[in-house]
Amino acid sequence: MEPVDVELVLAVDVSRSVDSEEQEMQFRGYASAFRDPQLINGISRGAIGAIGITLFTWSDWNIQNTLVPWMRIGDMAEAERVAQAIDAAPRTTWLYTSISGAMAYAGQQFGQAFEGTRQVVDISGDGVNNSGRPVAQARQDLLDAGVIVNGLAVLDRTPQPPAVAAITPPLDEYYRDEVIGGPGSFLMVAEGFESFETAVKRKIVREVAAAPGPLVERAFA
Repeated sequence: MEPVDVELVLAVDVSRSVDSEEQEMQFRGYASAFRDPQLINGISRGAIGAIGITLFTWSDWNIQNTLVPWMRIGDMAEAERVAQAIDAAPRTTWLYTSISGAMAYAGQQFGQAFEGTRQVVDISGDGVNNSGRPVAQARQDLLDAGVIVNGLAVLDRTPQPPAVAAITPPLDEYYRDEVIGGPGSFLMVAEGFESFETAVKRKIVREVAAAPGPLVERAFA
């Protein structure tokens, strides 16, 4: 297998809480990130100067779909191919939010095409786990395998029914306490879907560089 600095698995939430416009913002944000020269500059500074990337969408415990198979990024041309694959990927919406299912699927993706110095799973979403097994179990499986789990929590400002709000923890706190884990892990918080593009660019640059920073970082539109 080809050596790379990072094997990066991007897991994108497409549950029903993410409407079609918000989903498009997510895909556009990822594609834009891979067209950013700052990201390519960061990749080139690595010991090997290349990363491996794959992207899948997730919803219910049993619904995960790989949209971008493992691809190498070491220069602008390779990054553009990844961006085009994201542009061309189908947009679908499902029902529930199974972060644990996404974690389990993500863990199965490593070791297929690249051998990374670091293995990172990046979970983006706008809700708490409500399908499948407990998140703590799935996260521990990844941590035991030496995988770093980062998060991108999207704070949807749509008001929730009072009964739901009363029993649902703030999403940024939930992702910080229940989702991320491993050495150097961090949470990027997008303050609304409008700030998703800014958030994902900053997050991936930081992941590639393994740069130190705050446990929780926030991005605004």
